[in-house]
Amino acid sequence: MKEIVGIRFKKGGKIYYFSPENIKASVGDMAIVETIRGIECGEVVIANRQIDDNAFSSPLKPIIRLATEADLKVVAQNKEKEKEAFRICEEKIALRKLKMNLVDVECTFDKNKILFYFTSENRVDFRELVKDLAAVFRTRIELRQIGVRDEAKILGGLGICGREFCCKAHMGDFQPVSIKMAKEQGLSLNPTKISGTCGRLMCCLKNEQNAYEALLKITPKVGAVVVTPDGERGRVEDANLITGKLRVKTDKSEVPVTLDRSEVKLLRDAEIRVNRDEIKALKELEDK
Repeated sequence: MKEIVGIRFKKGGKIYYFSPENIKASVGDMAIVETIRGIECGEVVIANRQIDDNAFSSPLKPIIRLATEADLKVVAQNKEKEKEAFRICEEKIALRKLKMNLVDVECTFDKNKILFYFTSENRVDFRELVKDLAAVFRTRIELRQIGVRDEAKILGGLGICGREFCCKAHMGDFQPVSIKMAKEQGLSLNPTKISGTCGRLMCCLKNEQNAYEALLKITPKVGAVVVTPDGERGRVEDANLITGKLRVKTDKSEVPVTLDRSEVKLLRDAEIRVNRDEIKALKELEDK
């Protein structure tokens, strides 16, 4: 077994694991650690815990120390520096007439690097911009082009449900979301109905998919052939996965009857498919 501590550097960000090295950390503590970006200050979200050695393929880096008052002052100073860097970078972008939208700025705890995150519809030659920024801040400068999903995660906001974006609130990593998920959940394949503020498929489709897959196993699909309680053969015209109610049109009647999924016997189930035209029309909603 190996003792670990989980640390997050952004709200809703990915959790990284470090070796406590005899440091007792509690959830909510701030800790100073070494990352591939340099020395960083992050929040402890998983206190000291024993995990199987096989869970990690490489050695964990140790926690340097729990953050002191002086460290927290440095973090506050860096936040102010990030605001200044954001303003200056926007000025430089406008001066060089670059087609890019600055989203966020991060300054490492040790001030050895400043990272600028931006979005753009095309590739951007920002070499001269890097030189401009390096001349102002006299430290390592890194510009990263991100996608619209990442932009939404950084900026945050409220979804159509009225709650904070899932990606900002609790999702560490983005999960793949497909058009087929929307189809299986009985949603209208209308881009305005199934896409989030970022313009891509809503992450909640993935969050709810396991529940819908379980319901699909016990609910006859639209087009399925069933036998009603009266012994009549019919075809399912509509199915509500949540309530379990089916609208079945029998061979002997033109008027469909409403039945519960537990009341019918399944003879031949149907298959949910997404046709090529639907995939082609909505493909961009799946892109990052």
